[in-house]
Order: sequence, then C-alpha cells, then structure tokens
Amino acid sequence: MNKLKTSDILLPPLRRKLGILGEQLRLARLRRQYSMRQVSERAGISLSSVEKIEKGSPSVSFGAYAQVLFALGLDNDILLLAKDDALGRQIQDMGLLVRKRAPKNHT
Repeated sequence: MNKLKTSDILLPPLRRKLGILGEQLRLARLRRQYSMRQVSERAGISLSSVEKIEKGSPSVSFGAYAQVLFALGLDNDILLLAKDDALGRQIQDMGLLVRKRAPKNHT
C-alpha cells in the first residue's frame, strides 16, 4: 500500500504559493547575507530543512517555517496571516440579526 505524501495532497495553487514563500525567504536570507547554515543554526533546525523551506516544501512543519522567519527577523509577518478575512467577515455579517428594541421605561 502506497503512503500518500503531503505534496501529493496539496492542490497546485497552494503548492505554487509555498514555492513563492520559499523564494521570498531565500531572497530575504540573501539580502541579509546569511548562509543557509547560519539560518539553520539561528533557527535551530537542520540545514536540509532550510533547503526544503526555500524550495517551498509542504513536508516541513509550519513551526520550522516560523523559526526561519524568526531567524531572519521577520517573525512579526506571521501576524499578517489571515489578518484580513474579508470573506469570513461577509459571511459573519450576513448571519447577524439586528434586533430593534423599544427603549426601557425607567419611571
């Protein structure tokens, strides 16, 4: 029985986005003039994990991606994920009921 790999499960648009993220992390590393080994040591992960992250591998944990962001000084960018949930807000607003009440008499 063949075991499915994470990369086999991901839809192509998501695979492309991980590839873009990996490339952005690689460029951030190069702008800082860090070697992969330096990032690996600062992030506390293996060199092979850094290589996989820069290739956008879905088999690497989100925590490892976060460690690389931290090593590059970009960890606050994590807070930007799902920040503007326009679709979710629309769905939420459609389900909200606005109830109008008469003011209470305080006599």
